Amino acid sequence: MELGRRTVVQGVALSALVFTLDGVDVALSPRQARAADIPLNILTSSEKQSLEALGDVLLPGAKDAGIAYYVDHQLGVAPGEALLVARSMNVPPPFVNFYRAGLKALDATAQKSQPGGFAALPAAQQVDFVRAMMKQNPEGWAGPPSPFFYAVVRMDAIDVVYGTVEGFAKLGVPYMPHILPQRSW
Repeated sequence: MELGRRTVVQGVALSALVFTLDGVDVALSPRQARAADIPLNILTSSEKQSLEALGDVLLPGAKDAGIAYYVDHQLGVAPGEALLVARSMNVPPPFVNFYRAGLKALDATAQKSQPGGFAALPAAQQVDFVRAMMKQNPEGWAGPPSPFFYAVVRMDAIDVVYGTVEGFAKLGVPYMPHILPQRSW
């Protein structure tokens, strides 16, 4: 999908991403995309559930802030344009392979305790699971190193919750946007 410069600039100016709804490009925040139940393009519904559950354990509010929509959107852009923390942590593209492998390992390992994977675990067990995975791979983990996966998803959660005007306000930090460049580098 090729987007017009105007659509992209509007999205950036609004701290929003460009989503396609009924064939029309609209600028929405990940929170708005989640509220509107915009269909995901890359992640499956089970990956969405797992990512939202993990995101909410790592940073309460990440699910409502639209972590799955943020990650899904960023997985659909060119790797060099992605805002995902995975990019700055030298995860090799395509980044979807990293997220899929991590979420699959998360669910498969959690499924030993609870059918339905990580999202189906009771809240206290989710927290215990995350405490364990941040230190070392849980027994049977078959994905990217769990402490690394934890760190990347945690930073994505921080970006989606606090990387907005509202997030800055919650932190009591004045929002000072960057000046948009006149043209691409």
